[in-house]
Amino acid sequence: MTAPVRAEIQPGIDLADPGFWRLPDADRAAAFAQLRALDRPAVFTDRATGRRFHALVRHADVVAASRTPEVFLSGPGVTTPEPARWVRALFGDSMVNLDDPRHADLRRIVSRAFTPRLIARVEEDIRRVAGRIVDEVVESRPQDFVTAVAAELPYQVICTMMGIPERQRREILAQINHASENTGVARSRIRVPGRGLRALARMQAVIAALGRERRRHPADDLISALVTADVDGKHLSSRELGAFFSLLLVAGVETTRNALAHGLHLLTEHPDQRALLAEDFDARIGGAVEEIVRYSTPIIQFRRTLATDHVLNGTPLAKGDKVVLFFGSANRDEAVFTDPDAFDITRSPNPHLGFGGGGPHFCLGAYLARQEMKVLYQELFTRLPDIRSVGSPELIPSSFDNRVRSLRFGFTPAA
Repeated sequence: MTAPVRAEIQPGIDLADPGFWRLPDADRAAAFAQLRALDRPAVFTDRATGRRFHALVRHADVVAASRTPEVFLSGPGVTTPEPARWVRALFGDSMVNLDDPRHADLRRIVSRAFTPRLIARVEEDIRRVAGRIVDEVVESRPQDFVTAVAAELPYQVICTMMGIPERQRREILAQINHASENTGVARSRIRVPGRGLRALARMQAVIAALGRERRRHPADDLISALVTADVDGKHLSSRELGAFFSLLLVAGVETTRNALAHGLHLLTEHPDQRALLAEDFDARIGGAVEEIVRYSTPIIQFRRTLATDHVLNGTPLAKGDKVVLFFGSANRDEAVFTDPDAFDITRSPNPHLGFGGGGPHFCLGAYLARQEMKVLYQELFTRLPDIRSVGSPELIPSSFDNRVRSLRFGFTPAA
C-alpha cells in the first residue's frame, strides 16, 4: 500500500458538489481512492447548510465511528441535510435518527416482534412471491427488470409481513413513488429522501389506521406484533409505526431492489463469475450476494455528529463536528480488500459495510435482504438460465443511495 500523502484535496474533488455525483462511476471511484490515500479525512463544505464535514472514506474510520455511538451521534440526523424539526415532529423519528436509550427501546420492541414463527412465514412468502414474479415475467415479457422484478419482490414481501391488505398496496406504492420521485441530485444542492411530504403523510395515515385496527383486533402479522408488544410496558405508537414503515420502505425495499438490479447487471458483465455461480449455485450464492452488496453498496453514506472532542485513528475531531461515513468508499479500501475494484463472488473474507459498519445501527433487515436475493436469483437462474441485462442500468445521480431507475433485460423463453 502506498504511504499516505499530505492532507490536501486534489483539484476537482468536492463531495459536496452535486456535479461530483453525476460523474461516471470510474471517475468517482478514482476520486475516493485519492481521498483514502490522504493522511487524514478531507473536509468539505455542505452546499445546503454551509456546515463543514469530515469525509470518512477508509474502512477503519467508518467502522470505528459506527461502533462508537456514544461519540458519533445519529440523533441530529443521518441524512444530508438533516431532517427539519417540524418534519420529525409531524412524521416521527426514524430509528436511524435516534440514539440510545430511545433507539435501544425501539430496537428491542422491533426485535421482539420478529418471532421465529414470523421469520419462518416470511421465508415461505419470499419463495411464493418470487415464484409468482417469475411466472408473470415469463407470461408478459416485461422489459424493465426494476419495476417488474427487483422492486416487486421486497415490496410485496414487506407488505405481507406487515399485514398490509392487498387492496391498499397499490395505493401505498403510488404514494411511495411520489414521495421519492425527486430523490437524487438537484441543480444547486443534494436532495435526500423525504420530499413529497404530502404523499408521505397520506401513506403514514393508512399505516396508522391499520395500527389502530390491529390494536383492537390483532392478527398474525408484524403490525399487530409491533402495536401490541409489551417490552417493559412499551409498544410502538401510531406515529412510531408510521416512521418504522417508512424506514422499511427505504431500508427494506429501495436498497434490496437496487442490489438485485445491480447484481443482474454485474453477473451479465462478468460471465466468468456467472459461470462459477452456475457450477455450484447452493455453495456460491451466499458469497455472490455478499459481493454484490459490497460492489454496489446500495446506501452510499450516512452522517454523524460528534458528542464530544475525540481522536479518530489519529485525527482530532471537535464536539459538534459533522462527519459523513462513505460506505461505498470503505468497501473499496485497498487496505482491507485485495483488488477491490474486481467483482469476485469467491472473495473471502469479505468484511464489507453494505449493511453498516456494525454497532447499534447495523441493518435490522440484513437477513431478510440476503434471503430475498438468494431466493429470487435461484428462481430466475433456474427457470430462465440465460436471463441477462441489456445495456447499462439507468442510474439516478444521488449522494445518498446507488439507485437504479431502470434496467432493460431479456431471456430466452423455455420450450
